[in-house]
Amino acid sequence: MQLQTASVTDAGGRSRNEDAYGQWRREPLLACVVADGAGGHAGGATASRIAVDTVLAELERVAARDAVLNGATLLRVLLRANDAIVDAQEHGNGLEHMRSTAVLFGIDETAQLAAWAHCGDTRLYCFRDGATCVQTQDHSLVQSMLDANLLPSQDVRHHPRRNVLFSALGTADDLQIAVSQEPFALADGDAFLLCTDGFWEYVDESAMIGAIGRAASPSAWLELLAAHVRAAAKPGHDNFTATAVWIGDAQKTILRTR
Repeated sequence: MQLQTASVTDAGGRSRNEDAYGQWRREPLLACVVADGAGGHAGGATASRIAVDTVLAELERVAARDAVLNGATLLRVLLRANDAIVDAQEHGNGLEHMRSTAVLFGIDETAQLAAWAHCGDTRLYCFRDGATCVQTQDHSLVQSMLDANLLPSQDVRHHPRRNVLFSALGTADDLQIAVSQEPFALADGDAFLLCTDGFWEYVDESAMIGAIGRAASPSAWLELLAAHVRAAAKPGHDNFTATAVWIGDAQKTILRTR
């Protein structure tokens, strides 16, 4: 199985980049994580960094024991990241309220299966044959309004209360982490995208798909999408971060469907 990965991160219109990302590899396993911190001062950057560092360390520990990257494993890994942030909050120094969203994605090349877990509004997408076949659901106020048919989908990205979250890592009580329930069978040409809200806010799914056909690699795809964000974003816009994982040649798959 051919795997290609790439990542991009940008402070956007802010003075500090509070996003973090990481990748872990122990063949035949691959995992990618993207986190978006919040909390004021240095809290957001600290929270997202703790989340990513803890995820990578925990994956190494878990892989040494059972070498399985299913939904249950990824859930335990994010729970450990949550505990690490909560522990760091107790040290004070202005970090008491720091939080981080996160999405964690894992692949087993031998089994040709994928799994994921996420918390907050950092998303995972999978594009297949020119369509969106996976999109995680945000733990947010606007997502709940959308689910209740109180908000049209075209208003989600720019709703004035879009940043109100119901869950984030760094929560001692009532933490929500969503996990893929069934093993997800990979297909040649799948294009996965992990991205923070500062990224998907300015690039809709049709633009994400359309850019695949114009990109020769996942890094070129992210460059196209990042350029779209920079062109569309308002002054002072949020940090944005994304990681792409291509299974085989996603570009050729998209072109065949047109």
